[in-house]
Amino acid sequence: MSHRPVALITGVSRAIGIGATIALSLADAGWDLAMASWRPYDQSMPWGSSPDELTELTRQLQEAGAAVSCVEADLSQPRTPEQIFDHAEQQHDSITALVMSHCHSVDSDILSTTVEAFDTHFAVNARATWLLVREFARRFRAEAGSGRIVSITSDHTAGNLPYGASKGAMDRIVLAAAHEFRHLGITANVINPGATDTGWMTPELQEEVRRITLGGRVGQPQDCANLVRFLCSEEGGWINAQLLYSDGGLQ
Repeated sequence: MSHRPVALITGVSRAIGIGATIALSLADAGWDLAMASWRPYDQSMPWGSSPDELTELTRQLQEAGAAVSCVEADLSQPRTPEQIFDHAEQQHDSITALVMSHCHSVDSDILSTTVEAFDTHFAVNARATWLLVREFARRFRAEAGSGRIVSITSDHTAGNLPYGASKGAMDRIVLAAAHEFRHLGITANVINPGATDTGWMTPELQEEVRRITLGGRVGQPQDCANLVRFLCSEEGGWINAQLLYSDGGLQ
């Protein structure tokens, strides 16, 4: 059994994604990884997804010294968070950090959003977050003060109503965990990485983002991963119950 701490990361399936970059960063920092992904969602989006990406990611993580497990998990189903933790604990020791980079995002505005789309966004982005956080606390056995919850959010709302609204609900759930899990010594923080280049931006949008960002460039997945790595470290333990913007000064 490895003596490295274990981080459970959701939303890991695309090599260019934030979740995969977080996994690589944590592996380099000495963590083992339990990863959950849902490729049918990625395959339904313009960028697609290939099983080779997850295979290559696993190889890179193992080369970095991490023990790695992966599970396909449909977070729109209520029992999935419990199943993810069951699978992770069969492969690893107890989970010390929960990093949630999963999402469901299909653009629609107030008038065009369907009830079905609204419910799916809330099931994946809000309800699943609650159930994952709850499961993490129920099973937490690591040393008090070492537990970490980190989630990735967005403040996009206009033209993307169900996504933005469900992410807002997710924020409140995670920030509540910082207070309710105080007795367990678990910190809980939310990161808003702003517009991040994970393959969805057109060249025109990239240029616009560069123009309105004080940092003068488009955000990269590594920018978010750097902050997750710090928050999960011992040095990051004093940061708690915060919604942190890591967006280069996006205006």
